[in-house]
Amino acid sequence: MRLVVGFGARAGVTAGVLSDVVRGVLLGEGLALPQVVALATLDRRAAEDGPREFAASAGWRLLGFPAAELAAQRVPTPSAVVGAAVGTPSVAEAAALLAAGPGARLVVGKRVRDGITVAVARSLARGPLVDGDVVVHQR
Repeated sequence: MRLVVGFGARAGVTAGVLSDVVRGVLLGEGLALPQVVALATLDRRAAEDGPREFAASAGWRLLGFPAAELAAQRVPTPSAVVGAAVGTPSVAEAAALLAAGPGARLVVGKRVRDGITVAVARSLARGPLVDGDVVVHQR
């Protein structure tokens, strides 16, 4: 099983805090860290040092999506508060699903810990999800 972790966080999240929260959610849900192939989020968060450092240390690709692209993704638990703050009603669930590709399914709906929202999607893609280490999607 190939997994993609989506996350939403305030600006300036550190690699250490992000690592603790993501690993805690994965282990709490009985998921194996080696199954994760990518970390996905809002494009402006993917440009920050903390997420870049965490993804690199975990050996995962980091993908960032514009708010408009995330907003177009159907999710089970959209939030009007998040929508007003960042321009999309979902970051974690939408980013996980978009990055995991066609046919992806959430295996962990959004979980909030220490101000960070995490969701996990299962990818059905056979090949690499993306080329490169950090990809910021723009349309």
